Amino acid sequence: MAAYVVFILDKMKDRELFDEYHRVGRPASAGHPIERLAYYGKHETLEGLPSEGVVLFRFPSMEAAHAWYDSPAYQAALPLRRKASDFRVLLFEGV
Repeated sequence: MAAYVVFILDKMKDRELFDEYHRVGRPASAGHPIERLAYYGKHETLEGLPSEGVVLFRFPSMEAAHAWYDSPAYQAALPLRRKASDFRVLLFEGV
């Protein structure tokens, strides 16, 4: 069953450090079945707190999503994102 990871950017704190996160983190997707469905495009908040950006990835399964997120390559980039920004990150199964 498909699984989705959504990144909700609540606050950018350091754009330069965030750009470094992307340089370090982008290669972490190599070899993983990530389908990028949305990537910081135009968005609206219909309910709840506003966000500065949204990213949506699709994976073939929760296990595949964890294999990417828990990989040493992504875990090496993660501290950069956490220092540079405040995000909510959700993993959920589709129907």
